[in-house]
Parts: sequence; C-alpha cells; structure tokens
Amino acid sequence: MAEAIPPSDATSASEADAKELVLRAAAVQSRLAALSQNKIDHIVERMAHTAAQHSETLARLAVEETGYGVAADKLLKNRFASETIYEFIRPMKTVGVIRRLEAQRVVEIAEPFGVVAAVIPSTNPTSTAIYKLLVAMKARCAIVLSPHPTAIHCITRTASLLDAAAREAGAPEGVINWMTAVTLEGTQALMRQPKVALILATGGMGLVRAAYSAGKPAYGVGPGNAPAYIERSANIDKAVRDIITGKTFDNGLLCSSENSVVVDYEISEAVRREFTAQGGHFLNEEDATTLAQALVTSQRLPNPDLVGRTALEIADRIGITVPDQTVVLLAPLDGVGRDYPLSIEKLCPVLSFYVVDNWREGCERCQEILRYGGMGHTMSIHSRDESIILEFGLKKAAFRIVVNTPTTLGSIGMTTGLDPSMTLGCGGYGGNITSDNISPRHLLNIKRLAYETKPLRRETVPDLESKNLTSGTAVTPLPEPPHQAATPKLDPRTVAARVETFLESRGMRPTASPVDESSNPSTVSGNAVSPTPQKTGTTSPTDLTTSESAVEFVSEEDVRVAVNASRNIIIDERTIITPAARDLANQHGVFVDLSVGRSH
Repeated sequence: MAEAIPPSDATSASEADAKELVLRAAAVQSRLAALSQNKIDHIVERMAHTAAQHSETLARLAVEETGYGVAADKLLKNRFASETIYEFIRPMKTVGVIRRLEAQRVVEIAEPFGVVAAVIPSTNPTSTAIYKLLVAMKARCAIVLSPHPTAIHCITRTASLLDAAAREAGAPEGVINWMTAVTLEGTQALMRQPKVALILATGGMGLVRAAYSAGKPAYGVGPGNAPAYIERSANIDKAVRDIITGKTFDNGLLCSSENSVVVDYEISEAVRREFTAQGGHFLNEEDATTLAQALVTSQRLPNPDLVGRTALEIADRIGITVPDQTVVLLAPLDGVGRDYPLSIEKLCPVLSFYVVDNWREGCERCQEILRYGGMGHTMSIHSRDESIILEFGLKKAAFRIVVNTPTTLGSIGMTTGLDPSMTLGCGGYGGNITSDNISPRHLLNIKRLAYETKPLRRETVPDLESKNLTSGTAVTPLPEPPHQAATPKLDPRTVAARVETFLESRGMRPTASPVDESSNPSTVSGNAVSPTPQKTGTTSPTDLTTSESAVEFVSEEDVRVAVNASRNIIIDERTIITPAARDLANQHGVFVDLSVGRSH
C-alpha cells in the first residue's frame, strides 16, 4: 500500500498546482480572446458534441466514485448541460460587436473577463463541469477547474475529454486546466491567484464565503432549502407528483430541490393521501427524531453518509421500517429553526411537512424556511389562483418562484422558460452579486461606443439666475428691488474743477495740461492731476468745519481735524468724499448732509 502524503506536503503540492495552472491559463488568455466568433462557436460546438457523446459514461462514473445520486438522472443532467444549455448559448454573440442600439447610437463590444477559477461540487460533478467549461469557452475565458476531492476522477475525465475536443477544433493548448492535487487550501489558493479574474463557485457555504472573500469578482451559490407551497385551489395530484419528482430527481442532490411542503389545512388530508399513494411515507414522531439525529450534524449540515441516498437506503441505515414502495420520507413539523433539525436543506429524499390555515400563513411559513438557509434561491407554488400566485411573487425572498412545476427542474430552466443553467444566483438576499441564472453573458465585460445624440448648444446652458444648478430645477427669478431715484451723475468737468479748488486750498496746483472733456472720470483723479506743492493764502482745512454751506471735497485728514475740534462737516450730494474719510466720519458722526437733513 502506498504511504499517505503528509497533510503539509499535500497542501503545498495543491497550492503549487493551482499557481502553475493559473499561469498556464493566463499565458494563452490573449490568444483565446483574439479568436473570431465563428472559431469560438466551432470550438464550443465540438465540446458540447463530445460531452453529449460521453454523457452516459460520465454519469455512471460520477455515481461509482461519489456514491451519490442516480445514474439515469445524472445522465439527464449531463445531456441538459451538453444539449439544452448548449442550444441556449449557441446563438449568443460574444466576440466583437454584439449589439447596436441604433436609436441611442450606442455600439456594444464584448470583452472576456479573463482567467476563470471554477470550483466543481461532488453532488453534480460531471454536469457542472460540462456547463462551466462550455460557458467559459463561449465567453473566451481560459479556465482552471478545482474538483471536489471525492469526485476528482469523474471531473478530471470530463475536463480531459472536452479539452481534447477544444484543441482539435483550434483552441490554444492551455485554455482548459484542472487541478489534480486538490485540498481545501489549494482551492483557496487558486481563488486568490493574482491572474484569476473571476470565480465560479458551487458548493457549501464555507466554500462560497471563501470565494467572496478572495478579493475577486465571484458568482457563488450555496444552499437552497426550497419550500413548496400547495394552495387550496391546486391540482393536488399534479402538485404531489411534481414535488416527488423534484425531490427524488438524482436523490435530491440539486440545491434547488424541494426540502419542505407547506399545505393549506383545508386540503391537508387529501394531500397526505396523495403522497402516500405516490410513494411518500409519513414518519411518526419517534422515527422523525431518529432520522433527525442521524441526518443532521451538529453544524446543522446534512450527514454526507446519507446525502444522495434513496429513501429506502436511508431508512435501512437508521433502522426504521418503511413500506417497500417508499420513495420519499415526510416528517411533520410545527416550526423552523435549530429546534427543528429537519427544517434544513437535506440533499436527499426527505421532506419536512407543514400545515397552515391559509395562504397568508403559508406565505409566512415559506419565508421562515427560506430564512433558515435558502434566502434568494428557489421555491414553488402550486395553485390555480393567479392573485395568490402573484402575491407570492411579490413577497417571497426567492428569486426563482416556479409555478406548478418541480423546483429542481423549473429553477434550472429544464421545465420553465428560465435561462438554462447549473449555477443559480441568489442575489442580495443570499449575499450574491446577481439573482440571474449564470450564462456566458456573466463572464463578459461590455464596452460601449456612445455617439453624440444631444449636442450642447450655448442657449441651452442654464442661466445661474433662473436655474438651481444643484438640483437642475427651474426656480422663480428674484423680484426686482423697489424703485429708487437714480443717483445724479457728476460731469467730469465739474469733478475736475472741484479737485482743482481743493488742491489750491492745500497749496498745490494741477499740471498745465488741460483735462480733456471726453476723459473718463477715473483719469481725472488718476494720471491727469500732478499735485505740486504751492503756497497760497487759501482756506485751511479747519475752515471746512466752520462753513455754513456744503464743502466740495473731504479727505481723511479733514475728518480728523473736525473730530479733534468737535465740529461737524457740512456736505451735500455734490460733495466728493474719499472712502477713508467716509468710514472715519461715520464712526464719529461728524457729517451734516444738507441733501437729506440728517446727521451721518
């Protein structure tokens, strides 16, 4: 027997494997991105054809390796991925110009995200691998798979088959890669690699949290815990058949499979009889307790030993007796949460069973179930009352509410018009970035050429006085101030004459250059006057305070003299006052204005 690899060595090997494969994928990403739409479509076609050819072999291999599920159902899932999903993505444009919005004059151009890290679960190993490889190649993204350790052989086989088909069709070698040394630490290292551009994670909550904490764009999908509500107007026979079909499909391994049944009291007995007739077995309280203890771990997760087993296998393993025709076990419960272990997602043909008084109570019970592990994922309603169906659509915290069909098959687009997919976003309710069924569109970035359609014209620029520029809302212009008589304008010649008189009173005389009558008044007090000291016998500044008529000019010095002498200065509308003189005069109240008859 070969010696087991020490854990530390296994971790190191896995981390090194992740790094090497990402570098390999990154090295050819640009070559893949440069391929034409026709070339990409040819590569994807050959991959899908190869997957369909080997669907049965891969289905059997998955059951043999993992021990989970039903080979016939895994075959159906493999064909769904390789045929239904392929037909859905086949006409998509993912290269170059993908759409023209003529009215808006916008051209959309597709760019691949880059290297994708894809985590593959053990519950749906081969179908998920087929799906992720096809959507990645359609979007021109090189990819590195991290298989679940318990399903590494069947996932590796799937990847190698599709890789060979892609290369034969012209894909660069190295665009499809898969880890062979797999540990949890290695998977985490893969998601953190600098050259990984996007993460596609399918698995338990721990894995999904790791994906979202890796610092990369990520699409992660965790538990579903889907409730199925049977309203009193439903076709009971079909509703029960749909629920059993969904719950027993691949032994309940899809995360969107039904986990609880919620029934109106008015029809509850009829529903019980129909379940029994179609292979359901209702557990008594003692058997339900035994099942809960065996199926639900202390971490509130389903026991891997019972996951994906048939109802008969489960009953046999836990030591309870059920009829031979039993296909699903039903446990009547009164509540949801930690005190009711079987209210969790169970991943096997076990259903919790609730009875409610009416659709409003049923609505609240479904909300409780979704909050306990399935927020944003999936639920179903079986009803013929469109108003109640719409109420559930409006109020339930699930982004796939399928109507009168199995949740398992309706959610992935097998029995509904939803986009066919094996990865189902749970939106904000479930901590996901999208509520969509993931397709190649989610692996693309879109560039946009935007041509001018609304040329900016000067007359369209909002006026500051008539527009509130913060909100862009027109406002009423402010009212005009009350009419005031216009201040008389002084003639430049009058100003010049008064300045000359003042200067002469100070012993100064203007230059010989006459003041031009057309001069701007500012030039008179500026360059036109050249004060030259000249002794005269004219009035001193103190005379300004004794005159009974208004003075012609007041300077700051005049005001100081008046203040010191405790006298006033007589002014009128014709008096020229310097700004400094006015400020000082206002402080001491020395002006007497004859034009208004009051002191300043």
